[in-house]
Amino acid sequence: MGRRLVPLTLDNLQDLPQRCRTCVFWELDPVSGKAAVSAGTPALEKESWISAVLLDWGSCGRVVYVDDVPVGFVLYAPPAYVPRSTAFPTSPVSPDAVQLMTAFIMPGYQGQGLGRVMVQTVAKDLLRRGFKAIEAFGDARWKEPACVLPADHLLAVGFKTVRPHPTYPRLRLELRTTLSWKEDVEMALDRLLGAVQKEPVLRPL
Repeated sequence: MGRRLVPLTLDNLQDLPQRCRTCVFWELDPVSGKAAVSAGTPALEKESWISAVLLDWGSCGRVVYVDDVPVGFVLYAPPAYVPRSTAFPTSPVSPDAVQLMTAFIMPGYQGQGLGRVMVQTVAKDLLRRGFKAIEAFGDARWKEPACVLPADHLLAVGFKTVRPHPTYPRLRLELRTTLSWKEDVEMALDRLLGAVQKEPVLRPL
């Protein structure tokens, strides 16, 4: 099994699942997101966002390939590039951290350690760029796939709550801890990364 983790660019954006290529939950603020959906332009907005972040900040994602088949991805960026983050009651993300926006591994490829490799690759990238942690907003009342990852699953893979909230706690993962992960977190990562949205959901927070 040949597997590759490739930086996300405009050239391989089409390798993301269709529902994710047209989801701008994180990339736009709630009002702009609804406007983009109403205008039928979310795919263009997504491409524009990735282009701007790549030019201004650099790599903001990874795409996972197994035998040249795209099977998963992760998106991350400093909170200044993530308008939706300000809509959460537990914002802002810490200045020394990058926000984990969303991630996904196709069900047929879970259980192969891809989640661990993906997160460790992101950790190495961000450590080289001077960041200390990844933070994410979790959904403590998660019941079905959506754009916000389930808080329980984030906790299961080593995130710690830094600002509690009954619905949307903010959680933090120290990057150096990810580099020494053992195989015992792979199952938890598979659950986490398999719990991302089936369809884009733009809903008010």
